[in-house]
Amino acid sequence: MPGPMTIETTHHRICPLCEACCGLELKVSNGRVTSIRGHDDDVFSRGYVCPKAVALKDLHEDPDRVRVPLVKRNGRFVEASWAEAFAEIGRRLPALQSQHGRDTVGVVIGNPVVHKAGLILYLPRLVRALGSRNVFSASTLDQMPKQLSCGLMFGDWLSIPVPDIERTEMLMILGANPAVSNGSMWTVPDFRGKAKALRARGGRMIVIDPRRTETAELADEHHFIRPGADVHFLLGLVHTLFDENLVRLGRLADYVNGLVALAAAVKEFTPERVAAHCGMAGETIRELARSLAGTERAIVYGRIGISTQEFGTLANWLIDAVNVLTGHLDEPGGAMFPKAAAFAGNTRGAPGKGRGVVTGRHASRVSRAPEVFGELPMTCLAEEVETPGVGQIKALITIASNPVLSAPNGPRIAAAFDRLDFMLSVDVYINETSRHADVILPGTSPLEDIHYDVAFPQLSYRNHARFSQAVLPRAADRPAEWEILLRLAAIASGRGADADLVPFDDALTAADVRRIAGEHTEAVLKAVSRWRGPERLIDLALRGGPYGDQFGLKPDGLNLETTQAASAGIDLGPLAPRIPEILRTPSGRVELAPPLLLADLERAEKRLNETSPDLVIIGRRQVRSNNSWMHNLPTLAKGRNRCTVLLNPADARRLGLRDGERARIVRGTQAIEAQVQVSDEMMLGVVCLPHGWGHDLPEARLSVAALQPGANLNAVLDETVRDPLSGNAVLSGVAVVVSAVG
Repeated sequence: MPGPMTIETTHHRICPLCEACCGLELKVSNGRVTSIRGHDDDVFSRGYVCPKAVALKDLHEDPDRVRVPLVKRNGRFVEASWAEAFAEIGRRLPALQSQHGRDTVGVVIGNPVVHKAGLILYLPRLVRALGSRNVFSASTLDQMPKQLSCGLMFGDWLSIPVPDIERTEMLMILGANPAVSNGSMWTVPDFRGKAKALRARGGRMIVIDPRRTETAELADEHHFIRPGADVHFLLGLVHTLFDENLVRLGRLADYVNGLVALAAAVKEFTPERVAAHCGMAGETIRELARSLAGTERAIVYGRIGISTQEFGTLANWLIDAVNVLTGHLDEPGGAMFPKAAAFAGNTRGAPGKGRGVVTGRHASRVSRAPEVFGELPMTCLAEEVETPGVGQIKALITIASNPVLSAPNGPRIAAAFDRLDFMLSVDVYINETSRHADVILPGTSPLEDIHYDVAFPQLSYRNHARFSQAVLPRAADRPAEWEILLRLAAIASGRGADADLVPFDDALTAADVRRIAGEHTEAVLKAVSRWRGPERLIDLALRGGPYGDQFGLKPDGLNLETTQAASAGIDLGPLAPRIPEILRTPSGRVELAPPLLLADLERAEKRLNETSPDLVIIGRRQVRSNNSWMHNLPTLAKGRNRCTVLLNPADARRLGLRDGERARIVRGTQAIEAQVQVSDEMMLGVVCLPHGWGHDLPEARLSVAALQPGANLNAVLDETVRDPLSGNAVLSGVAVVVSAVG
């Protein structure tokens, strides 16, 4: 008899594994993915793809991936039905809220949330239902300084200017490695191709970094800088612009506040004075400032190395200040603001003026760290669990998060989790964090989900709108991720584990629409009535967005149906100037000298008088890795050991270390070990270890990752040190002692 007929189908979707958001073409035969490649016709990524995308198949088929709810009984996880798992949560969580108050429940949000439409759109509903101030996310391990500085300058947390790389003549990069990341807080697939095109048209690329990174290898110039000294380098640039009369505001002259105050604030930070601290000649700083000012289309861009230091907010502010002062902000070829089709706060409300941003509406209970963007610093999590008193965290919900590996002093966090009365994890793995949970609710495979990027079009090098349908069907008895969060919200708000989610979701959506549409609410809801869940929210946002059909008033405008129909996406054109309409500051102007930031310059002044440590450690990004969870995918995990400690040859000789040997890295009482890799790409006095490793903890079920567990960089970092303005953890430039093992 003939065998079963092979049916092959082709699917187009957006990769959800990093910020590049590349368009993919997948082949599926009889329910199995047979190939993944770049989608040549994708309007945004144009066929580019990196190795992570191919690993989507590994993730979907991973035997370690949790597929049914798990409930811990007598210290061991046992499989449960969805009804049983939600009943367990309903029995335990509200009781703790009732006994100890709403703040007794903490929420920890991981990086993958921003890549899943159902999670990012329904998470706010869960947080509101919980009513807790104890909300933590990966943002304070990564990007909060940039969000805070831009919020203060431009009035919205996501009004973040990005490099207009396809039209620039000069790109200066600090503390970023887009050749590996393809952008971060800047969505730019195929950075390498765009960088090569920049140089081919006569442009210039300069990298300032304590490591000669993959991006630096592509550049015209690379300059070493001491970790943590970026703020002083940038102050030297700004000083030079004022000192040598190079300030040119251009079109923005009528829209900038604080020019005189900024000039006065940087007066003492001459390049010659900051040079030794930066490890760079003062004349080099001046020449770079002159080059920026003298190039018609130029940009300064910085990323995670800028944010994960003690002066993260100051450094991010000064980057944008340099772009303003040289006339390169909001101009083609400079740093520009994307105009997203949906969900962007800077496209809603009256243009050109707004309420701005506010921090410190409350503070953490123990360290009194101020709230920023509704969150508390991740580095405060352990102490909030450990310390008795009103508001102590006794229950925790983690969503696609692994702070035991991704946050400083993971051992302390793990010990704190063992003290909780109840812990729930929404996750696809039993990892170093979720192993502590009482209940694990499994998320879905990305291939079983729709996809619309909520955040990244607000950071993209080119305006676009793209939507992906699910590639493979979800099991009939398995709730979507948005339904998981919605049922948790129902439990947290007293509706119980068996609540009917349809009217609950309808009521929440109607309330959201009413705040914007007022008397037109019923008509707006009727226009999107064919959709449920995230699709309904996406259609609402697209229709009401800057390119939308305005619910029928502009028939040629966008809506979900037209976006779905465009398998290659919809190109909305290159970035265009947006000031003043983008501004949401109370003054309606760019705030070049926010008082909060000027006051913090006193810390930078004091640091110049302090002695630099002999040896400091930094992290690094790798193309086959993104945080802690991709190490279990065979396609990405194969090959040589990538969790090595890089150090300069002179440092290796001084420390008695040789290539391939084991080194012991110590800070205080914490120590890790890693294989040595001697490399002249490292600045003298700096060692480098990648982030997100350390898969050797008991009870985690990551069989591939456990074969090469690596060393957890964060285990030797100090959870008590953070940028005081944004609360961001200090993950870079931390003093360590390195020696040979044995």
